[in-house]
Amino acid sequence: MSKSKKYKIAVIGPIPRDFIITYRGQEIRKYGCITHPVVVLSKLLGDKAEIIPVSHVRKVDHPEVMKIIKDLPGVNLEHISSDKDRGDVIYLRFLDQNERVKTMMAFMAPILIDDVKTILDSDIFLFLPVTDFEVTLDSLRFVKEHSKGLVIFDAHGPTKTMTGLGDRLSKFWVDRDLWLPYIDILKMNRKEAKYCWYKKKYSLEELEDDIPLARSELPNFARHCFKFGVKALYITWDVAGCLLYTADQHGEPLETVIPAMHVDDVVDSTGCGDSFAGGLAFGMITTDDYIKAGQYANVMGAQCTQGPGFQCFKSLEETKKMISDTYGEK
Repeated sequence: MSKSKKYKIAVIGPIPRDFIITYRGQEIRKYGCITHPVVVLSKLLGDKAEIIPVSHVRKVDHPEVMKIIKDLPGVNLEHISSDKDRGDVIYLRFLDQNERVKTMMAFMAPILIDDVKTILDSDIFLFLPVTDFEVTLDSLRFVKEHSKGLVIFDAHGPTKTMTGLGDRLSKFWVDRDLWLPYIDILKMNRKEAKYCWYKKKYSLEELEDDIPLARSELPNFARHCFKFGVKALYITWDVAGCLLYTADQHGEPLETVIPAMHVDDVVDSTGCGDSFAGGLAFGMITTDDYIKAGQYANVMGAQCTQGPGFQCFKSLEETKKMISDTYGEK
């Protein structure tokens, strides 16, 4: 990394070609997932950081992906590869503001050790899989064992699988405890929490419902994560913001509610979780404060809802004002 660069952040996961039908019937075509945090981090850090997207894309999509991010300040394009000609294509049809039907039409080649072995000097590794095959446990373990960087991991990937018909469905993260020792900060939404903190046995009725994990169970889940070395757990809670769990000196969970930034109108919620993760990475690398990082995460997620394109993301100065207006802090 150049001495002029203060930070180095690896953003690891797919860049899917998304075909989206919003809940209002609007059709949107864009490249999603890690493009959101890459744009967020570039907007907030600019030339102060080297931002390294790590992904596999299809050859047909490579030129368009490059066109989107090639002029972003601070972005290193060397680790976006189309050599394997395999990348995600996802069709999303929203049923309401948040719920959506998802179908995978093409599948990314998984991120392997060879994809991350030359960027081990990164300060933060932001892993953002959207389906269970995209990031291997071996690559995550390799990063944790050979780097001093902070590992932020999104549970969206291991709680989603794909059928032979291309349907993307929720699944239990059954091998969760094999992954937790290599994660510093774990992020998920309230429904994904249900598939991360599961019972030993369910009734048929319980398996048929779609009720998120009870909030009263989240401290138990957090306590379990802390035993494996996780430092912080973030659960996004829709319009309520997010819940942050950290451990006290005895390993017991402390809950902090970080309210959402109010928005008058949600245009498109696609990519909100990924944008949240970008804000989280920015907050951690610049403040090393879990609550402040959660505030940046909430605000960047809220910004993402304001338009179908990346122009919805604001500058650092504008974002800081939103932080101040929402949380009453300078």
